[in-house]
Amino acid sequence: MSAPVRVVVCDDQMLIRTGLVTIIDAQPDLEVVGECGDGRAAVELAERLRPDVVVMDVRMPVLDGIEATRLLAGAGVPRPVKVLVLTTFNLDEYVYEALRAGASAFLLKDAPPARLLNGIRTVATGAALLDPEVTRRLVGRYATRIRPAEGAGRADTPLTPRELEVLRLIADGLSNSEIAATLLISPETVKTFVSRILAKLGLRDRVQAVVYAYRRGLVT
Repeated sequence: MSAPVRVVVCDDQMLIRTGLVTIIDAQPDLEVVGECGDGRAAVELAERLRPDVVVMDVRMPVLDGIEATRLLAGAGVPRPVKVLVLTTFNLDEYVYEALRAGASAFLLKDAPPARLLNGIRTVATGAALLDPEVTRRLVGRYATRIRPAEGAGRADTPLTPRELEVLRLIADGLSNSEIAATLLISPETVKTFVSRILAKLGLRDRVQAVVYAYRRGLVT
């Protein structure tokens, strides 16, 4: 059996932090190795313990979660740590700044526990993840700022018609399960399509896929 994913939890509200620790530690494949209540402590704890994932709140004393994320996962960090930002503040600027700071994922605190646990596992594998609702809001706010590339068109894309269909639904902010329901296919098939799309286009994650779709004029 493989070693459990090692997690550090950082939230300044003790009740929420205790709840997160309890939920995560109850999973046989996850282990909370440390917890703290401010961003500076999170940075120090993560640098000392080297966890697989840090679950990070945004608004905290001493050092906020965005700056702490930048110190742990930002550009130029020699040994970056994967960070999952978790917050009650469904505000686009936090999403944008968290992603710019190097966060691998952004989830809302009112997301179901299963989504949080899946997010931790996803980030631990090296993938990125955005809450579907956050994706919708982010696209809604920033899509108008993303201009299609010069001469953008559909003919030169390497994607098949079905893959294009999936890409457009990703750009609309749909989750894998929602895409599966829309196209009447299984979630596993959707995962295969998403992986194939990212590989063909040389993209890192769904966020880059959304930007690609807008820049290529595949969605408006």
